[in-house]
Amino acid sequence: MQSKEETRKAAVCGKPIAHSLSPVIHNAGFAAAGLTGWSYEAIECAESELPDLVAGLGPEWAGLSLTMPLKEAALRLAAVATPVAIAAGVANTLVRQDDGSWHADNTDIGGMVRVLREAGVGVSRGRHAKKEAPPRITVLGGGGTARAALAAASELGASTVTVVTRRPEARAELDPVAVALGLTVEGLAWSDAVGAFDADAVISTVPKGAADELAGTVTWQPGSVYFDALYDPWPTPLAASALAAGVTVHSGLDLLLAQALSQFEQFTGVAEAPEEAMRAALDAAVAAR
Repeated sequence: MQSKEETRKAAVCGKPIAHSLSPVIHNAGFAAAGLTGWSYEAIECAESELPDLVAGLGPEWAGLSLTMPLKEAALRLAAVATPVAIAAGVANTLVRQDDGSWHADNTDIGGMVRVLREAGVGVSRGRHAKKEAPPRITVLGGGGTARAALAAASELGASTVTVVTRRPEARAELDPVAVALGLTVEGLAWSDAVGAFDADAVISTVPKGAADELAGTVTWQPGSVYFDALYDPWPTPLAASALAAGVTVHSGLDLLLAQALSQFEQFTGVAEAPEEAMRAALDAAVAAR
């Protein structure tokens, strides 16, 4: 880990990016960890601009968080990457290495696994774990976050994942990811989405408003979990439907924090991110909006 007083920088990049709460989370973490020389900002950057941006960063830059539409481009810029990021084909984290090159990771995957496992989804691990059926997981959407959701489903022990998309070609683009992860994907058209909610967990990765029409038509599985990658506005109509049915619901804010903890540790070298301080800062920022 670098000196606490040494000037070090990190940022979240994407387009649009002004709404991002990542600076709030990370800067609170730096303060709580006593990293007085560290700062974290938001940089608006299109996909075509990312290579030049990364190439122009000085040695004081420790890492970058990447959001849409940069996750595939980030993976291409890395000299090395974690196996899970390679399998998913997307990265949301670039960490500067000692030789100046970049290491890519996808902390969205671990973040999803953490949130869903804490909600009771997933096969128990360990020598003495009892044999359980693989969790039934449905993913709504076929973009970069859906790729992370497939990787998370694999980590949670799923063998087959139902994927619901508006475009058949979006499902087809997930086939290489499924192969790399050893998953079977059962594709459904959006018109058949109501039949995909008989699952242990439903993960929505679609844009704002895209799933609103399903709120009044789906039947929720008792004891299931709904994980919506959105958090503004909240609750979404589908999340409100799940809450009304007594389903456990998690929002994109849960994912935002969970994935940021690993990023913080990779950027700084701190063994354990100050989660309580980072969560409190996030909650305060949301309440102030």
